[in-house]
Amino acid sequence: HSHLGQVAIGFSHWKSPSSTGGRNLPSPDCVHSEASAVPPISEHLEPVSCPASLSITPLPTCSASQETLCDSSTSTKKHNSREMLTVFHICSVFANMVTFYFNSGVILSILSSAFPAAVKDVNVLLERERSEGISSPSRDDDSTLQNPGTNSSILDDNTKTDSALPEGRSKSSSLCFSDGKSRIDYILVYRKSSSQSEKREIFERNIRAEGLYMEKEASLTNSDVIFLKLHAPWDVLCRYAELMNIRMPFRRKIFYLHRRHKFMSRMEKRINKFRGWLPRKPMKLNDTLPDLEENESFTAPFSRSRIHHFIIHNKDTFFNNATRSRIVHHILQRVKYEEGKNKMGLNRLLSNNSYEAAFPLHEGSYHSKNSIRTHGAENHRHLLYECWAWWGVWYKYQPLDLIRRYFGEKIGLYFAWLGWYTGMLFPAALVGLLVFLYGVFTLEHCQVSKEICQATDIIMCPICDQYCPYLRLSDSCIYAKVTHLFDNGATVFFAVFMAVWATVFLEFWKRRRAVLAYDWDLIDWEEEEDEVRPQFEAKYSKKERMNPISGKPEPYQAFTDKYSRLIVSTSGIFFMILVVIAAVFGIVIYRVITVSTFAAFGWALIRNNSQVATTGTAVCINFCIIMLLNVLYEKVALLLTNLEQPRTESEWENSFTLKMFLFQFVNLNSSTFYIAFFLGRFTGRPGAYLRLINRWKLEECHPSGCLIDLCMQMGIIMVLKQTWNNFMELGYPLIQNWWTRRRLRREHGQNAKASFPQWERDYHLQPMNAYGLFDEYLEMILQFGFTTIFVAAFPLAPLLALLNNIIEIRLDAYKFVTQWRRPLPSQAKDIGIWYGILEGIGILSVITNAFVIAVTSDFIPRLVYAYKYGPCAGQGRAGEGCMMGYVNASLSVFRVSDFERRSQPRTNGSELFGEAVKYCRYRDYREPPDSAEPYSYTLQFWHVLAARLAFIIVFEHMVFAIKTLIAYLIPDLPKDLRDRMRREKYLIQEMMYEAELERLQKEKNEKKKKDRAHHKEWP
Repeated sequence: HSHLGQVAIGFSHWKSPSSTGGRNLPSPDCVHSEASAVPPISEHLEPVSCPASLSITPLPTCSASQETLCDSSTSTKKHNSREMLTVFHICSVFANMVTFYFNSGVILSILSSAFPAAVKDVNVLLERERSEGISSPSRDDDSTLQNPGTNSSILDDNTKTDSALPEGRSKSSSLCFSDGKSRIDYILVYRKSSSQSEKREIFERNIRAEGLYMEKEASLTNSDVIFLKLHAPWDVLCRYAELMNIRMPFRRKIFYLHRRHKFMSRMEKRINKFRGWLPRKPMKLNDTLPDLEENESFTAPFSRSRIHHFIIHNKDTFFNNATRSRIVHHILQRVKYEEGKNKMGLNRLLSNNSYEAAFPLHEGSYHSKNSIRTHGAENHRHLLYECWAWWGVWYKYQPLDLIRRYFGEKIGLYFAWLGWYTGMLFPAALVGLLVFLYGVFTLEHCQVSKEICQATDIIMCPICDQYCPYLRLSDSCIYAKVTHLFDNGATVFFAVFMAVWATVFLEFWKRRRAVLAYDWDLIDWEEEEDEVRPQFEAKYSKKERMNPISGKPEPYQAFTDKYSRLIVSTSGIFFMILVVIAAVFGIVIYRVITVSTFAAFGWALIRNNSQVATTGTAVCINFCIIMLLNVLYEKVALLLTNLEQPRTESEWENSFTLKMFLFQFVNLNSSTFYIAFFLGRFTGRPGAYLRLINRWKLEECHPSGCLIDLCMQMGIIMVLKQTWNNFMELGYPLIQNWWTRRRLRREHGQNAKASFPQWERDYHLQPMNAYGLFDEYLEMILQFGFTTIFVAAFPLAPLLALLNNIIEIRLDAYKFVTQWRRPLPSQAKDIGIWYGILEGIGILSVITNAFVIAVTSDFIPRLVYAYKYGPCAGQGRAGEGCMMGYVNASLSVFRVSDFERRSQPRTNGSELFGEAVKYCRYRDYREPPDSAEPYSYTLQFWHVLAARLAFIIVFEHMVFAIKTLIAYLIPDLPKDLRDRMRREKYLIQEMMYEAELERLQKEKNEKKKKDRAHHKEWP
């Protein structure tokens, strides 16, 4: 009977070309018992070839890769198709005779004389079935490898003759097995010299037991590297699609338009007519491109018992490539490689080097000689490149449905979020630019900068010990004007706007995510229960307890052990934060020392701008320290996360993400916090400076204020960080891939890579980084922090972020499509823990912007002066005319003879001012030296302090109230989406009910026919 089973399987895989002309919907009979040796004929009437379904154009019967084979054999196969089906029926009716004759080899000789072409196909399939049987010997030997020279299985002579492909492997044949029919769903790579061959043999034997087809082929560039190609047949896909609850289309959607009033209909017609005169939307993809949308269909979890409900035009394309890869990966994660309770899964074999790599294949090349507009896309990868990754479409919308179909929902959601964030940056960048331009246009009318530029008679005290000279206040005229560009009357409005913008961004992202989740069938999707990590099992395998969900025993971590590890991990986090603070402290000392050094510099340009030179060099050094510490932090975060021993992979990922974000956020923003809130705040006053280690005088702000230092810090760090990130993201993989191509050209000739099969080309690409999308999200979240937290000090931050993100989207797209191996498509409902981090940054931004406006900028002191001390005091108004005399009122007087000995300037100022300086000015609100309480705080200081505290409280409460109100008013689900979901649920129930009634009616009619036929029979 085993021979009969092989023949039946052989015939079931044979395809009838005549059956491919129309759309053959599968009958309910195609669901069969796994124990049956011979599947029904109706199950395999569909072609099983590897189609050009990868292409967007309608598919011919023979794929593009098989044209040479099809052309030569079509006439013979068309002529013999009916005879083949007849032979199949004869074999199934006379099973016992067939068994006997197969054992004696008689029937093959009979068939070979009548139908030689058919028997040749049977020979090929028999040999293939024998080579793939569970009882076959170890696959680590070379008996089943593909011969790189002929691209055929090394079997007997007949098989070589018939399964050999034409010279020069065509594009889509490198996506299939050597028979040109079975599509490659997954690739495993290993080395023959690996020491884990026994585990690999058991693993592969169990893979075959699961029903997957396998084929091996040696690498063309390295004979030690072996590619294991995996293919999931239809029955395996159906079985696991049902187990995994994969949703598949079963009925077209019918959209009902709401009834509208005649007036609204007329208005819409007029608006549409007016739109026709306008140029078409430039950001939409061209109409000449293929339709990127999936057919709108209702979906339901796949079920073999209800397979007749689902829309199946072609079994090869019913499950798309991403779904097929997911199913195969799901199987590989649950196959055992060793006897034992937990000795299973591909990930563990990758970690112990049994396999070197595992990846799904790209769908061919992303390049084409022909235009996509005239010839169509060759495959989805080519279409993605032309519509998304190519720099010429940088201003177009992203084809999110195609991204999701090719890379899976998780990556699709990342690019949807990135596109949404970039789109929302447009209004923020526009308002920030308007605030900056407002500062430019009002610069000539700014009373404060006018007074500073005209203050040639005001002499400022030296900003450092001994080497710094006395300065005229008018020397800082340029800095005062630049400060006005960022610190003007519109700054407070912009800070409120950005706080509200962050809330609107997050709330509307919730709605956008809900729409995507609905369109991508993720509403009812729930993550599978995470598997226990192997490291956790190895550590705690001795203690077990029952899992309350699954009811199975699992390793258990004691309460004391868990929390002692958490305490150690938390201590490590605080220690690394202290390292960051120490680095900032080092930068502070550098700034203090170099101010004096640059003040005594021989080059006049540096000497006259010593403070700006100090700030600029300190920021660059700070950036280098940030990048070095980031490398250290990654290793420390990895160490601490592994020390905690999280139970599942998702717990490990969340713990690692939180640590890395915390480390990098503190690392990136600690020096910015120092400049914003501590620089110049605790320096003391001339004659009584506060000093570090009783030696170095703390750094003071520039005479025009501290905001210019904060602007420089943010601008330089933001530009350098984004430039470095973009280089590392794209430049590094480009260089590595270029070096690989160069080596291959040197070893195998100029056109070597073009002739390689797809799995060889993908193997030489860079793998996706170990942490998945972590680096991509982290970069954007840190940028979001820069855009919101200190935006009051740097209104151009949203504009810089927008320009970077426009480039970032195409960089990431180019990297995913061309430079990386195809990542495993995976599902996700949202962006995970990152959403909570974004909300936390939004709350922090309100607090920091309140302090930046109140403490760092001069907004509050100017307001207090205008209403209380200026020319308009008591009049209830505050314009530019009310600011006359503000500069003089904000500067205190110091007697030069009161200087400490170590602070005494080396010159008395006579070379600059013609006579020795007796009094100098400094930024503070203190009594003059001749008063009853010299150098004590004035009443104006306390008024300003009270106003600052009041502003912080009022600003925070007002903005938080607005944020809360907006979050309340914006529902998480759009109303039309909620209605569509309710209606869809109702329609699905109705359709299922109707389909069941139809099936029952059909069964009833068939039963009646049988009864009638039975009554007509002879007694």
